[in-house]
Amino acid sequence: MAEISIRKARPEDCALILRLVRDLALYERALDEVEATEANLHDLLFTEHPRVFGLICEADGETAGFALYFYNFSSWLGRLGLYLEDLYVDPAQRGKGAGKALLQYLARQAVAEGCGRFEWNVLDWNEPAIRFYESFGARPQSEWTGYRLAGEALQAFARAGD
Repeated sequence: MAEISIRKARPEDCALILRLVRDLALYERALDEVEATEANLHDLLFTEHPRVFGLICEADGETAGFALYFYNFSSWLGRLGLYLEDLYVDPAQRGKGAGKALLQYLARQAVAEGCGRFEWNVLDWNEPAIRFYESFGARPQSEWTGYRLAGEALQAFARAGD
């Protein structure tokens, strides 16, 4: 088994994080949708009051993957939740425990911080990820349908009524 280590992302990791974001987008068949830059990742992750947080996972000293997350809120629970935006493990590093280590790290953090939930989304066609998540007790939330306003639709709705 590989020696797995997880550390908080540092400012000098922005190029690495962007590469991993692009690798994830390529895997998810959406590389053309990536607009992120090193500069805006830096501005979100490494400000005085960051809103997004990152982890870098290494296996035997080599970059294995990463996670980006932020906090949300449940009014019903009256508690924060931890939301995993991105989790990616390089295909050459899969099967060594990096993905599980990242998820357990975040689960422990959520518990330590009193979060009521630890949530993420997975594409419905990503069967390997679905099986992996369900293997440790994660369950889909089929009663909720996600909605998104983005791009021109977001801009137009924000301008409506002006």
